Amino acid sequence: MSNEIESVLIENRVFPPFENLVQGAAISGMDGYRALCEQADKNPDEFWASLARENLNWTKPFSTVLDESEAPFYRWFGDGELNVSANCLDKHLDTPTADKTALIFESDDGKVTKITYRQLHARVCEFANGIKALGHKTGERAIIYMPMSIEAVVAMQACARLGIIHSVVFGGFSSKSLHERTLDVGATLIITADEQVRGGKTIPLKSAVDEALGMGGCEAVNHVIVYKRTGGQVAWQEGRDLWMHDVAANQSGDCTPVAVNAEHPLFILYTSGSTGKPKGVQHASAGFLLWALMTVKWTFDAKDSDVFWCTADVGWVTGHTYITYGPLAAGLTQVVFEGVPTYPDAGRFWEMIQRHKVTVFYTAPTAIRSLTKAAESSPDHHPRKYDMSSLRIIGSVGEPINPEAWMWYFKNVGGERCPVLDTWWQTETGAHMITPLPGATPLKPGSCTLPLPGIAAAIVDEAGEEVGRGKGGFLVIKRPWPAMIRTIWGDPERFKKSYFPPELKGHYLAGDGAQRDQDDYFWIMGRIDDVLNVSGHRLGTMEVESALVSHELVAEAAVVGRPDATTGEAVVAFVVLKQALPEGEEAADIARLLRAWVAKEIGPIAKPKDIRFGENLPKTRSGKIMRRLLRVVAKGEAVTQDVSTLENPAILDQLSQAH
Repeated sequence: MSNEIESVLIENRVFPPFENLVQGAAISGMDGYRALCEQADKNPDEFWASLARENLNWTKPFSTVLDESEAPFYRWFGDGELNVSANCLDKHLDTPTADKTALIFESDDGKVTKITYRQLHARVCEFANGIKALGHKTGERAIIYMPMSIEAVVAMQACARLGIIHSVVFGGFSSKSLHERTLDVGATLIITADEQVRGGKTIPLKSAVDEALGMGGCEAVNHVIVYKRTGGQVAWQEGRDLWMHDVAANQSGDCTPVAVNAEHPLFILYTSGSTGKPKGVQHASAGFLLWALMTVKWTFDAKDSDVFWCTADVGWVTGHTYITYGPLAAGLTQVVFEGVPTYPDAGRFWEMIQRHKVTVFYTAPTAIRSLTKAAESSPDHHPRKYDMSSLRIIGSVGEPINPEAWMWYFKNVGGERCPVLDTWWQTETGAHMITPLPGATPLKPGSCTLPLPGIAAAIVDEAGEEVGRGKGGFLVIKRPWPAMIRTIWGDPERFKKSYFPPELKGHYLAGDGAQRDQDDYFWIMGRIDDVLNVSGHRLGTMEVESALVSHELVAEAAVVGRPDATTGEAVVAFVVLKQALPEGEEAADIARLLRAWVAKEIGPIAKPKDIRFGENLPKTRSGKIMRRLLRVVAKGEAVTQDVSTLENPAILDQLSQAH
């Protein structure tokens, strides 16, 4: 690990919590926040146990809270049993929430479908009974590769109801990525759609599944269930392929939820690592659900009257925690959106907030930055043209939001009356870890502020010692928490090495660099490993390099990130070809070819924004590629570091001039 973390600018703008939000908030005022933190610090077991007893419905109560006997493989509430789907749906059936709207689904073309909690429960039960009738059982794994839809939520909830472990694959990933995940997780079932629709375009999904299964090794897959989204032509394998509506047809609208152990895996979600193979992050049922629900209640100060809208896709952890599980467990009405923020025009988000009277809006800095650009260049699509008065809270997720984007969001979307909640968390943490609280925390643009009660966050040096205020270091969590990653699926050694390196004394290593300011507020400085954050999506540099090198023209490649005004970070690839160095139009053609190749191998999100060709790459005499120097070149800055260890220092000039 290296400790190359730049110092952050001091932010002097501070916005105290709005008085109307302090009154009646789930956590009210800084005194209320500190009291909860003190309670958690004094007796962590009692703190978490009381939250779990008060907020979850157990079929068998737990008697042990935290089992550290096999640390870092922690177990929470280990002798208790429950069902996650029952905690999201069944618990509302005998309350007024049963006939409240659960989901307001808006398709790409603007068509709106609403479904109540009672109707959603029946849909989930019918589909779960259909899956059960096919012979699928508790403990099996299902891949879900679907568009944003009510059906995607139904599929995830039905798996949870049966104790089938789901692994959702983002619909933008390629058949190769799908194949890798299907193979790694040992899936017996795939739930997909004929096509998805985004921005007026149809994108095939079922054909990608067929292609993935054709790559071999997936013989365990017995059934492919297909949601008919568009009615587009699809290939069909009798006996294996089934329509989702046929599977659910004539099934009972009641399905007894399977009680599973608190530690039973709810899902496995793949996230990029700094080596080529994606990591299957494994989450446990009870701990994940508890923290998903508590963060909806605390961070978003959930009210019964809220219309909550998280714009994420269920293919990412944000869509798991803040669409499929947390808001449903809290009994909220929420918007689920199939499309993109710029179709049919850049006012789509604002028009939807106005029409659905959204009260809590949660989106990514990438979306905010791109819509800022659109709003300033096309005033008709500026948020001020719409009635946004229903909003009371606006949030940001996926990457740090830079102060100026924060201010634009605060002024133009929130009307300077809604707090901007800059939430720091990860796939591995399950839910929010460091975030402002709307009724308590003074805000600073660009800072995720303070840890939630029960979260022991700190910043340490390479020896695991805490560093002082204003000093950069590694962000760690010093104590376990219920929603934490349990292991990497099938690779416990990689789990220990990635998240609990011995030099950090048992602390969880987040992989982000950070520092604290004079008020103890946290500022996230970026990744400390070779993982890029593009539009809030984590990409391993090794994955992109591997894809490039697999092309017949490429001899060698190195991939780094550079700051990008729209996507936060952009992928820059330095490529050595097996042929002479190309120039002009030839270089442009090969760059286009390689970008398309990466999109096919991994997915469009991984396409390099810049590809630069060189005769070789900057290497030490021992053969190590100096990516640190390539990052400087990628930013267009002059290399001022000592290059005496390089075997070929002149290559830096060539790569600096290349495009």
